[in-house]
Amino acid sequence: MSWEHPRDEGRRRRHQRVRKKVFGTPERPRLSIFRSLKHIYAQIIDDTRGITLAAASTLDPELQGQLDGLTKTEKARRVGRLIAQRALAKGIHKVVFDRGGYRYHGRVKALADAAREAGLEF
Repeated sequence: MSWEHPRDEGRRRRHQRVRKKVFGTPERPRLSIFRSLKHIYAQIIDDTRGITLAAASTLDPELQGQLDGLTKTEKARRVGRLIAQRALAKGIHKVVFDRGGYRYHGRVKALADAAREAGLEF
């Protein structure tokens, strides 16, 4: 028996449905988002090899001092900029966006918009 909240079950169902179509290749890896109540996480994944090419989150040591006093949406923007910088440094310019079953709204949208502004294409 799972102890997850019913809302999480719906999100996981939506995520599985999206994942049937969204697949990260070496030329165009997948930008995957996970959102918890306090934090937001982003990974760029090559699904053919099953490896994470770049990652960033609000727990990242590089962001630690900068996030105090910011809203969760603003923190998500900072994570979006950081994941884009790390991807571009590794030569990744195009990705497919996997919103993780979350609505494209609020923190998820803020992260995606910031990653686009920083140079990622999706």
